[in-house]
Amino acid sequence: MSQQAAGVVPAGDEDEQETREWLDSLDSVLKYGGPARARFLLDQLEAHARNLKIQRGAAPYSAYQNTIAADEQHRYPGDLALEQRLTSIMRWNALAMVVRANKSYGELGGHIASYASAAELFEVGFHHFFRADGPHGKGDLVYFQPHSAPGVYARAYLEGRLSESALANYRQEVGKEGLCSYPHPWLMPDFWQFPTGSMGIGPISAIYQARFLRYLEHRKISQTEGRRVWGVFGDGEMDEPESIAALSLAAREKLDNLTFIINCNLQRLDGPVRGNGQVINELEALFSGAGWNVIKVIWGSEWDALFARDKNYALLRRFSTMVDGEYQTLGAKDGEYNLSHFFDTDPELKALVSELTTAEIDGLRRGGHDFKKLYAAYRAATEHKGRPTVILAKTKKGFGMGDAGESRMTAHQQKKLDVEALRAFRNRFSIPLDDDAVDEMRFYRPAESTPEFAYLHARRAALGGYLPQRARQAEPVAVPSLERFGQFALAGDERETSTTTCLVRLFTHLLKDKTIGPRVVPIVADEARTFGMANLFRQIGIYSPVGQMYEPEDAGSMLFYKEAVDGQLLEEGITEAGAIASWTAAATSYSVNGVPMLPFYIYYSMFGFQRVGDLIWAAADQRARGFLIGATSGKTTLAGEGLQHQDGTSHVVAATVPNCRAYDPAFAGEAAVIVHHGARRMMEEHADEFYYITVGNENYPQAPLADDQHEAVIKGMYRFRELSPTHGLADKRVRLLGSGAILREVIAAGDVLAQVWGIGVEIWSVTSFSELARDARECERLGLFSDASTPQSYVGTCLAGDVPIVAATDYVRAYPQLIASYVRAPYTVLGTDGFGRSDTRAQLRGYFEVDRDHIVAAAIKAVMPERHGEALERYGIAAGPGGPWEA
Repeated sequence: MSQQAAGVVPAGDEDEQETREWLDSLDSVLKYGGPARARFLLDQLEAHARNLKIQRGAAPYSAYQNTIAADEQHRYPGDLALEQRLTSIMRWNALAMVVRANKSYGELGGHIASYASAAELFEVGFHHFFRADGPHGKGDLVYFQPHSAPGVYARAYLEGRLSESALANYRQEVGKEGLCSYPHPWLMPDFWQFPTGSMGIGPISAIYQARFLRYLEHRKISQTEGRRVWGVFGDGEMDEPESIAALSLAAREKLDNLTFIINCNLQRLDGPVRGNGQVINELEALFSGAGWNVIKVIWGSEWDALFARDKNYALLRRFSTMVDGEYQTLGAKDGEYNLSHFFDTDPELKALVSELTTAEIDGLRRGGHDFKKLYAAYRAATEHKGRPTVILAKTKKGFGMGDAGESRMTAHQQKKLDVEALRAFRNRFSIPLDDDAVDEMRFYRPAESTPEFAYLHARRAALGGYLPQRARQAEPVAVPSLERFGQFALAGDERETSTTTCLVRLFTHLLKDKTIGPRVVPIVADEARTFGMANLFRQIGIYSPVGQMYEPEDAGSMLFYKEAVDGQLLEEGITEAGAIASWTAAATSYSVNGVPMLPFYIYYSMFGFQRVGDLIWAAADQRARGFLIGATSGKTTLAGEGLQHQDGTSHVVAATVPNCRAYDPAFAGEAAVIVHHGARRMMEEHADEFYYITVGNENYPQAPLADDQHEAVIKGMYRFRELSPTHGLADKRVRLLGSGAILREVIAAGDVLAQVWGIGVEIWSVTSFSELARDARECERLGLFSDASTPQSYVGTCLAGDVPIVAATDYVRAYPQLIASYVRAPYTVLGTDGFGRSDTRAQLRGYFEVDRDHIVAAAIKAVMPERHGEALERYGIAAGPGGPWEA
C-alpha cells in the first residue's frame, strides 16, 4: 500500500499545500456528507482519470485494517463475559480430547492449534447467527473447517449431545462410542451434514449448495429464502484450485445467501501461508476481483485507541511494509519483544504506545479473537444484498497455547502437551480444575444450575436448536412403473441407436411424470448437444436466476437455447468440479432440505472418477443419492477423440467407493432396469447409495430384455444367449463374458466359435463386475469368519463348473479381474490397458486386443490349445512383446 493510499503527504511533494488541500477537502466531505458521498466522489474521480488516460493501476486491496470502523459497530447483543467463558471451556475440552487420545495411543493424531485459532469464529456464529432446523423450517447450512472438529465436539459435549465417553474415545470408532476425525456424515449420520476433510472440497460445495437453494426457490419446490450457507475455511486451504473454482459463479448469480469466513492464522501445516507476502491482502484481491463483498477483521478492540490517536497513519505505513513471516514471529513473542521489534522501530509508533505496559502490548489481540469485531462483520454479511460476502479474520494459530504452540511453526503437529503447558493453559483461560484434574486431562462441563449452562441452551433455543445436526431422510417419492417410462427400451429396436441416446430418452420420460418429474435434475457440464439433450432446452429450460435477457441466435429453431428463472436443466459450463458439486447438492437435498431430488449428471466418463474423484468420494461420504452417467464411455467407443478422452478406468475406481453401484450396460433395456431399480432404491426405500452408469455413443440395434432377466441385470450378469456348435465335438464349450461396448464383439466371437470352430458357447452380458465382486466378497467373508458354511455367491452360481471363461470389456483388465478369485474355471481376461489413441472403433479394438478375432483366439487357447497357432494365423494375430499398454 502506498503512502498516498494511507492518506499521508509523501516526502518530496512538489506542492505540499495543494496536496493538503485535496486531503482536507476529502476529510470535509466525509465529515459533512458521510462515507457514501465520499466514496461517490472518489469513484467519479477514478472514472474521470481513466477517461483522461492518467489512471494508474491501483492496489486491488484496501489498507491493512478493519473494514468496519469502531464507530460503525453495532452494540454487542450477547453476554460477552459468559460467551468468553464458554469459549474457554470448549478450548480446554477440545485440547484435552486430543491430548488424552495421543497420550493413550500416540498414533491417533488430531489437531489442537486450528480450533484454538478459530474458536471465536465458531462461537459468534453459534451464539448469534447459525440457525438450526426448527419449527420455523429448515435452518442454515454450515461447512466447518475440518481440523477444528474437536471444538465442535467440545461444544456438543457442553450441550449434552455427546457423552464424556464419546470424547474420551476420540478417533477410536471401532467397537467404541468414538468420534470420527473430521466431519464425516457416513460415520456420524445424525451429526455431521457436510464432509470437509479434504481441503478445497468445502468451499466449492458451499457455493453450489447456496446456488441450489436458489434453484429450489425459483422452481417453487421449497421455500429457501432466509436460509444462509456459512463456510469456515482456512487461508492455506484457499490454495486449492477447488477453493476458488466457483467464486465468480457465486458473484455472477448474486448469492447473498452465502458467507465465507476465512480463518487467516497465516499458517499452513508446515509454516506461513505467505511468509514473503500478505495473504489477507491477496485474498481480498482475489475475492473482490471475483465480485464478492469483502470484510476484513484484522485488529481487535484494543487497537481502536491506537488507530484513533494515529493521525499520520504510522501504523498503516508500517503494516504495508510487513510480510506474514514477520507477523508470525511477532505473534509468537511477548509484549516486550513486540515493543522492541515493532513499536520502537519508528518514533511515531513508539509515541503511540508510550503509556502502555508490555503486558498491555501483549494483550493487543488480532480481530479474529474479538467477539465484538466478529459480530459486526457477521451482521454486516447477513445484511449485505446482491453479493456473497467473505470475512477475512486474522487469528493466531494455537491461540492460548503459549510456548507450546502459539504462532509456532510446529503448531499444527502439536498433539501432546506436558503438565506445565496444560496448567499454563488452564490458568490463562481460568478453567475451574485443580492440578490433579489438569494432570489427568479431565473434561469440564458446567452444572445445569450455572449461568453458563442456561445461556448456552438459551442461545441455541433462540436460533432453532442445535448444530451440526443431520436429517437422515424425507418423505418418499413414488417412482412410476418401468413399463410406463421404459417400455421402448425393454422391447428393443432394430433401428440403430446409442445407449446414450436411449438413457437420455429414459430420464426425459421421467421428466414427464407428474410425481417424480419435477424432482429430476438434469445436469451437464457443457455437452448437452453432444449427448442428445438439446430438446430439453425448450422442454424444461436452462436454469438462470435472471431468466433470458437476450434473444438467442437460434430463436427460430425447434431446439432453441432457452434460459429461464424456473428452468430445470443445470448447464454448468466447462467445469466438471462445479457440475459434480452441483450434483452433490441435489443428491443430498433429501437430507439438507427435506426435499428428495433425483439428479442425473451426464458427462464424458473420462472426466468423472479420474478427474473429480475426490468430490465423488465426498458425495459418497455425504450419503448422496442420484445418477452419474458416464457417457461416451470406454477406451474404444469414443474413437477419434484420443488419449485424454478415452476412459478405461472409471469402473475400477467406482468399485472402490462403498456405496456406489456401478453398471456398464450394453443395451437400452439393461439401462432401463438399472435406472428404475436405482430410482426406487433411492427415492422410495431411502437407500444411501448412488448409481454410476456408463453408456456409449456407438449406434447399433438394441436387443430386447425379457422380464425374467431384470433381477439378474441388477445382480450383475445374465445369460444373453447360448449357441450350439454347427459341427465338431459337443464337449468343447466356452463361456464368453462381455459388458458395455464390447458385448457385441463377444456376441460376434460366439457366432464364429460355434459356426467355424465347432465350440458350444454361452454368452453372458455382465452389467456389473463390481456388483458381482461385492456379493462374492461378502459370501467369502461369511465363510471365513463365521461358523456357517460359505454361501454360494451369485457369480459362483452362474459360472459353476470348470468350463473355461473368457471375459472382454472396454476397460482395463483389472475390471473383469474383480471376480477372478471367485470362479473355479480357467479365467482369461481381455482389456484395454494402456494409453488411448485416435482411430476408428474397429482399428482401436484390434489394437487393444478386444475385438472379435482376439476373443476367438483367446477362447481357442482356453478350449483347444492345440489349434491356437492355427487361430492366430487365420486372424493375422502376431503380438509383439509389451502390448499396447507399454507402447
